[in-house]
Amino acid sequence: MLTEERYAAILKLLEEKKAVSVLELTELLNSSESTIRRDLTALHRMGKLTKVHGGATSINGVYQMTEDKTSVRHNLHVEEKNRIAQCAASLVHKNDFVFLDAGTTTERMIDYLHEQDAVYVTNGIVHARKLAEKGLEAYILSGKIKAVTEAIVGTEAVHSLQRYHFSIGFFGTNGMRAGDGFSTPDIEEARVKTEAIQRCNKRYVLADPSKYNQLYSVIFADLSQAAVITTALPDKQLRSHTTVIETDLGKEQTSS
Repeated sequence: MLTEERYAAILKLLEEKKAVSVLELTELLNSSESTIRRDLTALHRMGKLTKVHGGATSINGVYQMTEDKTSVRHNLHVEEKNRIAQCAASLVHKNDFVFLDAGTTTERMIDYLHEQDAVYVTNGIVHARKLAEKGLEAYILSGKIKAVTEAIVGTEAVHSLQRYHFSIGFFGTNGMRAGDGFSTPDIEEARVKTEAIQRCNKRYVLADPSKYNQLYSVIFADLSQAAVITTALPDKQLRSHTTVIETDLGKEQTSS
């Protein structure tokens, strides 16, 4: 396959998926890893995509109003989510009062949680079950069940949160974009996220690279309101608005 043909194929795939990995491209395009990495670097320099660790994301943040079911999202970006989840879990300490937002990456956190002397509150249905199965002290918010994300949402959930003040909170997001913030397609779920973020001393949003430069219909927080835990974030515009913890670098980088 010629270079220009590979470029076109990569960009077409990004239009459909928002994010692609080097491994995925090597298999689809029958090319070597080094060739794909050179292609991604070239396209990044041309402003056609955003190169991230292990792959690339679309340069065009697409406005979106819908989301996939949890069963679908569970199988997306698994390696990145696991690294992010493990890093996030390491931030929970003795006597913490923790809010754990619904979402597939926050759910993966539970596999790495070992702090028995902490209390956990969640609006995730699966999260509550997994926390209880691990023998951790857990509470679930009351409210309306949202089947797509398996989350408790709505006015009653917001009222439930108003009793609490958390030492630390971990949140999922569908998109994050400079100038807009963290976003989700559902108004009721956004209200829960906004209320919970305001009630946490420390706030972390767990975001794999597919979330970069994506905008959904409801903003639930400004980028400055929470630190971002991700694998790698080369986007300077995003970095200028928030604190970033990059798991692939093994260190926290603070941008101002």
